[in-house]
Formats: sequence, structure tokens, C-alpha cells
Amino acid sequence: MFEFLSLPFMQRALIAGVLVGILASYYGVFVVQRGLGFLGSGLAHAAFGGVALGILLDQEPLLVAVPFTILVAIGITYVKNNTNLAGDTTIGIFFSVSMALGIIFIFMKRQYTSDAFNYLFGSILAVSLTDVIAPAVLVLISVLLSPFWKRWAYSSFDRELAQADRVPVQFDDYILSVLIAVTIVVSIKVVGIVLIAAFLVIPPATSRLVNKSFSNMTAYSIVLGVSTAIIGLWISYYLDVPSGATIILLQALLFFVVMIIKKLYY
Repeated sequence: MFEFLSLPFMQRALIAGVLVGILASYYGVFVVQRGLGFLGSGLAHAAFGGVALGILLDQEPLLVAVPFTILVAIGITYVKNNTNLAGDTTIGIFFSVSMALGIIFIFMKRQYTSDAFNYLFGSILAVSLTDVIAPAVLVLISVLLSPFWKRWAYSSFDRELAQADRVPVQFDDYILSVLIAVTIVVSIKVVGIVLIAAFLVIPPATSRLVNKSFSNMTAYSIVLGVSTAIIGLWISYYLDVPSGATIILLQALLFFVVMIIKKLYY
């Protein structure tokens, strides 16, 4: 059962999966509570533009995708806060532009590359040391920023009251958008661009079904994200199927089981 742990690439994938599970589930509670599920999808597709640019320039795609996606996240937040456009409209604009740029960058490469496929759908075999170090650094940054958690939680539940209490809500919007953007980029090698938005939403949504307090919702979400990442990687290895899709299907199954149990017994 544990023989796969003796393989170096699986060790890297498991560590990356655990770190991604922590990050996506932690920031996912803010995405779910604020009704920003589409933001995860928009930034994930924006990351494709950065990955494609990195492939075109023959650079490490992750190093190019991080600043590219951060700029998109800042752009989305700025336009949303400074115009009367709805958030989903703003995200849709940046989503489309980033995807269009990504397609052009891939076309300009004019030669087949498996890297784009690996980033789109995730690949255990493609997980490198960089894909482990990057989420580890972001986890450390998140720990250092943990004193801001209460402030972010406050504005997530009641934005108007937080503004009345002079909480810098708009500044926090930028910080959270950037952190979510980086989380998405460092996660796509494990889960894939196509599915990372689901990883941001499903564990927090499952946790929200059974928790009323935001702190418990966050803790349960992280436990669900990490455990499904580990089990999903193990299943995908033995069934020889894509890791990202396996993790998401496992999370979705758990969500529906919890929903049905709650409906029947509570």
C-alpha cells in the first residue's frame, strides 16, 4: 500500500499535494464566504496565459505565471472597486483576455510541448522540486500573515460594518486577491488549471455545510483539503489516472455524502 512512497516523484507529489491542500482550503473559505467562486476560475485561466508566456520564452512557467497572475488579480480588484461593473463581469473580461493571450503564446511557440498539457490537467510525473518549494514558501508567508485572519474574516461576513469600523477593506481585497492568485499558480502542477478552481471551492463548501463558525469552517476545510489530496494521489497512482481529476472527484463525492447525511439527519 505504501510502496509508492519509495518513489522520489511520488514523494514530491505527496508533499506538494499536502501543501496545496492547506493553501487552497485556507484561502478557499474566503472565496466561498465572499461568493467569489468565479474569481478562482478566472485567475486559474489567467495563470494559463502566464504559463504559456513562460513556455514561449523558454523560461520556468511557474516563475512567469506568478507575476502575470498577480497583475491580473490586481487588475480585477482595481476595476471591481473603481467602477460600477459587477464582479463577475470584471472577472470575465480579464479571464477572456488572459486565455486569448495564452492561446496566442502557445501558437507562437510553433512546436509541440507537453508542458502546457501538464499545467492544464496536472501531472504527478511533472512535479518538480520547484513545485514543492513554491507552495512551502507561500505556506510560510500565510503563517506570517495569520494575524490578519480575523480582519479578513470580519470583512468577509459584514463588509459594510467592517468599513464602518475603519478596517482597510479595499487594501485587504488586494492582499487576498494576490494570495489567491499565487495559491492557484503554485497548485496547478498538482491539480491542473482546469480544476484548481474546484479545489478552492469544494472543501470549504463541504465544511460550511457542517460548521457555523468561520474558524471551524477554516479548520475543517484544511483537514478535508489535505486528506483528499493524499488519498486522491494514492488512488490516481494505483489506477493510473490523472491526479487532479481524482482529487476533485473525491472531494465532490465527499461533498454530496455530507449534504445527503445532513439533509437526512439534521
